[in-house]
Amino acid sequence: MSTLHLHSAPTPSPSFAPITSSRFFRTSRISLPNAVCCKAIEAVQLENGRPSAREFAARGNAIPSYVEAPNARIRNLVNRNDTRLRIFSGTANPALSQEIACYLGLELGKIKIKRFADGEIYVQLQESVRGCDVFLVQPTCPPANENLMELLIMIDACRRASAKNITAVIPYFGYARADRKTQGRESIAAKLVANLITEAGANRVLACDLHSGQSMGYFDIPVDHVYGQPVILDYLASKTICSDDLVVVSPDVGGVARARAFAKKLSDAPLAIVDKRRHGHNVAEVMNLIGDVRGKVAVMVDDMIDTAGTIAKGAALLHQEGAREVYACTTHAVFSPPAIERLSSGLFQEVIITNTIPVAEQNYFPQLTVLSVANLLGETVWRVHDDCSKPNSCKFFKRVDDVEENVEEECGDETKQEQEVTRKEVCNMQKKLVPERRTALILLCVVGLYCAIIFLCVVCMLNK
Repeated sequence: MSTLHLHSAPTPSPSFAPITSSRFFRTSRISLPNAVCCKAIEAVQLENGRPSAREFAARGNAIPSYVEAPNARIRNLVNRNDTRLRIFSGTANPALSQEIACYLGLELGKIKIKRFADGEIYVQLQESVRGCDVFLVQPTCPPANENLMELLIMIDACRRASAKNITAVIPYFGYARADRKTQGRESIAAKLVANLITEAGANRVLACDLHSGQSMGYFDIPVDHVYGQPVILDYLASKTICSDDLVVVSPDVGGVARARAFAKKLSDAPLAIVDKRRHGHNVAEVMNLIGDVRGKVAVMVDDMIDTAGTIAKGAALLHQEGAREVYACTTHAVFSPPAIERLSSGLFQEVIITNTIPVAEQNYFPQLTVLSVANLLGETVWRVHDDCSKPNSCKFFKRVDDVEENVEEECGDETKQEQEVTRKEVCNMQKKLVPERRTALILLCVVGLYCAIIFLCVVCMLNK
């Protein structure tokens, strides 16, 4: 059996003050104005990437400390209202579902999920959900098709059981990469999956770090988009790294907005971009590096790691350019082969991921660090259920909203920067045209004067 250190999700303080840690950076402190603090690390025994039944059985009804709610506010509200809130877990990531339920002070709903001999999925709710606000936690991680189908059947079961509202909590939304047509005769699978979830009967979707923001527009129902960056930022704040040595790196041009928002939270750390050319799916070739990383600690930021081809080649390029250390930070750890071999090859000082996708025990390696997003998702679940009617229930997640706004601002900044560049180019062209216009005006005046003299001379001759 292997032991993996799980870091809890950020825990809010009453004042929500910025992080101040005695282990903060040696020479200068990274300013994280919207960050929140992690709780202490506690080892959790895992079996095949999931908490063992003994872990929770040994505690009885007690909430595990690494997912314990920061205060009794939510649990008191839930218990006092004796609630119409129900949380059910699929088979994709039951550990995360259990942590979310523990954060809310609830027990997971009883549900029966089994597969027939031919692979068909059977779902039956073991308790009444009539008139309830139901949250179904099921990422569409590998095997993606089975987990997606299981989610659809769970939604249908809740709809037919007369649930009042059904929210699909999808920590990792599969098929999000197929969000546009880049070649002829391609499908836009992200839109298809969104239609399937909507038609199955979901009233709302809660997703974490979508591959691209436009995927929200594919749904005809409300989508709550949560960013996992606060968890990773808080963990990085505990690292003893000088802020002057940090540089945030985007592994591709498409992730520049995400990396810039991340860098802004790290005291406006400089930004570098890896320019790549992709020749096929899961095949990438790095061309060059935009930015300076020599002698610095490079933090590569991406939304997911699949085969790790892009991020591994980017890390190799950073080392060639003189980077002292390279950290990989990502929300979703898909880890398709040969990702583990590439990530554990010594290119990375540390690979920081979250538990939106369960990591199998055989995929652990020394550089891997798993952070928990249970508190973020749990707080969002409560806010959705409570319609944010209580002001106090909105304070904590303002940190996540700020990150989302920053990403949107960065996307808007790109348009503003393009407009500024265009304006400057127009001004430069106008300045270059001024001498030419002046010369043309002088020539025009000379020609006009010459014509006037000739005209006067002709008039005088005719009068004589």
